[in-house]
Amino acid sequence: MGNAIYKLVDGKGRVLIPKALREAANLEYGGIVRLGLSEGKVTVRRVDVIEPGDQSPEAVEAYVHAALKTMPDSTKLEFLAELSGLLQKKEV
Repeated sequence: MGNAIYKLVDGKGRVLIPKALREAANLEYGGIVRLGLSEGKVTVRRVDVIEPGDQSPEAVEAYVHAALKTMPDSTKLEFLAELSGLLQKKEV
């Protein structure tokens, strides 16, 4: 994987990480990455746990996605019902 790979950034700022790189980094669908900026370089790092104290919307969303992957279906359904109820209250 030593050769440079060039990709275009799309209109929404997205970049596709090639499959070979995702596999080498063990990035799977729903995985969490941490983006950083250092000396003008953007870094992408796979993480398994969100840093304690980070309550940004992005961190919370990543945590929920990671938690959902490990929940039993019955818990997912309870979670879905609770979220649905909250959304219905918000619409009223």
